[in-house]
Amino acid sequence: MAETPAKRKLPGSLEINRQLSQWLTINKDGSVDMRPGKIEIGQGILTAVRQIVAEELDVNIERVKVTAASTPTSPNEGTTSGSRSIEESGIAFRFAAAEARELLLARAGVKLGVSIEQLTVSDGVVKAPSGATVSYWDVTSDDLLQREATGEAKPKSHTQHKVVGTGAKRIDIPAKVLGKPVYVQDMETAGLVHARVVRPPSQFAELLSVDLDDVKKMPGVVAVVRDGRFLAVVAEREEQAIRAQARLKRNAKWKEVAQLPEFNPRYLLSRTPKTEVISEKKGDAPVKANEGKEFSAEYTRQFLAHASLAPSCAVARCDNGKYTVWTHSQSIYPLRVELAPALGVPEEDVVLHHMEGAGCYGQNAADFVATDAAVIARAVPGRTIRLQWMRDEEFQWEPFSSAMVVKTRATLSPDGHVSDWNMDIWSHGHGSRPGRTDGKSNLLAAWYVEKSLPRAPTGNPPLPGGGSHRNGLPIYDFANQRVSNHLIADQLLCVSSLRGLGSQTNVFAIECSLDEMALAANADPIAFRIRHLKDPRAVAVLEKVAQMAKWRPKEKGANNKARGVGFARYKNAAGYMAVIAEVELGEQLRVTKIWSAVDVGQIINTDGLTNQIEGGIVQAVSFVLKEEVKYDRVRITQESWDDYPILSFTEVPDVEVALINRPELPPVGAGEGTQGPVAAAIGNALFNAAGVRVRDMPITRERIVAAMA
Repeated sequence: MAETPAKRKLPGSLEINRQLSQWLTINKDGSVDMRPGKIEIGQGILTAVRQIVAEELDVNIERVKVTAASTPTSPNEGTTSGSRSIEESGIAFRFAAAEARELLLARAGVKLGVSIEQLTVSDGVVKAPSGATVSYWDVTSDDLLQREATGEAKPKSHTQHKVVGTGAKRIDIPAKVLGKPVYVQDMETAGLVHARVVRPPSQFAELLSVDLDDVKKMPGVVAVVRDGRFLAVVAEREEQAIRAQARLKRNAKWKEVAQLPEFNPRYLLSRTPKTEVISEKKGDAPVKANEGKEFSAEYTRQFLAHASLAPSCAVARCDNGKYTVWTHSQSIYPLRVELAPALGVPEEDVVLHHMEGAGCYGQNAADFVATDAAVIARAVPGRTIRLQWMRDEEFQWEPFSSAMVVKTRATLSPDGHVSDWNMDIWSHGHGSRPGRTDGKSNLLAAWYVEKSLPRAPTGNPPLPGGGSHRNGLPIYDFANQRVSNHLIADQLLCVSSLRGLGSQTNVFAIECSLDEMALAANADPIAFRIRHLKDPRAVAVLEKVAQMAKWRPKEKGANNKARGVGFARYKNAAGYMAVIAEVELGEQLRVTKIWSAVDVGQIINTDGLTNQIEGGIVQAVSFVLKEEVKYDRVRITQESWDDYPILSFTEVPDVEVALINRPELPPVGAGEGTQGPVAAAIGNALFNAAGVRVRDMPITRERIVAAMA
């Protein structure tokens, strides 16, 4: 019996979602339905992918309608993260749309009596050399795309692009500007009731007693839920739920334990890590003792919060043991995989619909609040439950980005090259997103209900993306190199992914160390970097940002003002970014201007890409200057914006971005590439302004004063 030939590997997310009808529908009314499995979280991805579809189909972009991700109807594209949406979803839509176009043209060719090669298309109208026309809408049918993709249809050359590479208007902005109810927080349905959860005072607290009856008698209260250590209230109106939450909180007695680490990232050095050498390279000429100048330094970062502008929210129903959840999770399919066992039901009994939230890059509390809402819906079946977290909950119970310690040790040879590079990284894992199938759970409520699941240890996505070791491998050409990652498995504070993962701290350490060695080598810091680079695209962004900022070789600061440089290629495989930051040192360190040159291969949406870079830069400045999670040995102590300040509008620097378009190259993501280069540029600018180096983030006034002393 003949063997079945192996299927062609398909590009991006098309590989695991091979049915064309999962992605597109060509409608007889002249519209095109596009169903991405990636979701919109403010990064403009759905607009960019819409451009790709319009381009490949040769239709006006206004014809392309985007359907929000939903587990019953969307392709499973996993999690929207890592700036991978263009690489995974964009490329899938490019090939799916190219194949749909060929199928449509084949039918049109039959009707017009000519071969496909003789046809031209304009906005879905197919024209033969004779002038006769027929439209997509005339030849489409329900079964057109009911087939597997072959991957054989060739997408357009970049030289033919008319829509891709332009600044298409974001499809999600108008409704937000006009205040229309687009967020899950805005959702209203008939019979909607409101819920609030009563948290323990700290994560390891034991529930000793609670009076539920007192709360049940309060006006508007529909139900009071106790499931193990999980407590919640449900009421007809939101203000009634908030009052009931406060009463139940007073009625609950807890026993707390002092189990959190000391408030210093260096506690990581005392933990028992799982150590992995992630890079070891020895050159032909080993480093000799007493040859060259040695440098060593230690860099740290505290825990960071997502600090989403609105607290997380979800809406859930339970009908006959089947669950429907509306959520702003970035991982609707993986969340379903893990939510089902937490609820004790088969996966097919859980449906998730994505709705936009208030913004998050990484895993904030969206998955947690969705689980909370479903657990409450189980206790109150037949009612639609809207669960809104409070601000103090968001700050105290969301997953944080891990604190980190990075140690560098390097040798500068007499000829001004880095001859030996050593780097050690200490961190908790940066990957605790949902999707586990091993009987453990990454979902908060699953740890507290009566039939609880054991808490899963943190981990890292594998390299080349990586987690704590993301961008831990220098992109520079060093003769000898050794990089080790020391992963701390315990999770005393809840941690997961946040924009950039470990890349911010790793690039900060690499780039600040390089500046120190450039100074010792009496070299300009940009020229010193170029000296160690073989990649012409890396060199190009450094030269471009120097040109933008009118950088003067070996320039020095004056009058407490100076500039510094930072550079990285995100994940060593995605976008290139070079940054020059200008700082001014007064009562506080202020970043006044940032220049950035960016290369992400082919640009899909010029406006969207610029927006992503600008937003990432502003958030990175906030991380570097202000942000850190505060806690004592028992609990998280921050509850509001007063406890966790972020960059204010008046503190936002001028930002100038230059895009280097390479339309002949594959497009890659951009939004997360800002974190490391911005941090490094600020750290290096501070040294040039004040003559002191602060290696601990956030770079606060107190740390600068201490360094000066």
